[in-house]
Amino acid sequence: MKRILVIQTAFLGDVILATPVLSELKRLFPGAELDILVKKGNESLLLNNPHLHELFVLNKSNGKWKAIFGLIKEFRQNNYDLVINLHRFGSSGLITALSKGKKRYGFRKNPFSFLYTKRFDHKIGDGTHEVERNLSVISEFGAEKKVRPELFPSQKDFDVIQPFVKENYYCIAPASVWFTKQLPAEKWVELTHTLESDSTIYVLGAPSDKELGDVIIEQSTHENIENLAGRLSLLQSAALMKSATRSFVNDSGPLHLASSMNANVTAFFCSTIPDFGFGPLSDDSKILQVEGLDCRPCGIHGHKACPKGHFKCSQIELIDSH
Repeated sequence: MKRILVIQTAFLGDVILATPVLSELKRLFPGAELDILVKKGNESLLLNNPHLHELFVLNKSNGKWKAIFGLIKEFRQNNYDLVINLHRFGSSGLITALSKGKKRYGFRKNPFSFLYTKRFDHKIGDGTHEVERNLSVISEFGAEKKVRPELFPSQKDFDVIQPFVKENYYCIAPASVWFTKQLPAEKWVELTHTLESDSTIYVLGAPSDKELGDVIIEQSTHENIENLAGRLSLLQSAALMKSATRSFVNDSGPLHLASSMNANVTAFFCSTIPDFGFGPLSDDSKILQVEGLDCRPCGIHGHKACPKGHFKCSQIELIDSH
């Protein structure tokens, strides 16, 4: 194989969970040029990735179809030997189908998969990890079954976070896009009260998460909490997690940032379950959840509000969190 394209235009966590495919392809085809397509906003995750030849970005700001067909035109000129689509939505399937790749692999769930040369099942709920599902697409080439994701913060990223590195510090990432996947603010406050009084706690997240961080700090009696939401890049956040005593996350993107650095991590699963295949992959990882609820899980992606109105799955016991 001379040139390979991987497509993953879904969310932040999905891109991180695609990185084992990149590392395995480079191991199996060391001489191949390896490209990837991600959506606008996720490209910074793959900066410094030594396996990549070219990073393409799906930017819909000037029109979705203009962007899609512009990429298709470019990809058709690249003469790919293999195009691998890890996303199950139509636009990525169309790009794959029209790429002129000699081999076009992807998941059967994609509406354009009938135009692939090979299709694969994508079963959620049986405990198979998403990394394993992704790697199954290249299993015929000798790929390992399970490989930890990898991100590559630069030396500059580590220099930026160095002032925050203490002998004993924790990272918390309290926000999620979905309400029912997010441990409530009062539980995060409770968590801070279980951590050593002489430790430092950093709140991580996007600029939009700053307000939640401020609420946690205001309500907590812990005296050493600093809100870094919106102040660090994704790779800088990952770098800070790497040497933390422990990081605490929801079932969301920061969970996979921690996995990519093999950082000590505790993940809180509220409305979703680890059997969906998105749990932590660090050597030292814990999963905390409420067992025995008939209404859980109530969906793969979570909801904007609890469908039952009680949100009992968020009442996780924190005593064994670290």
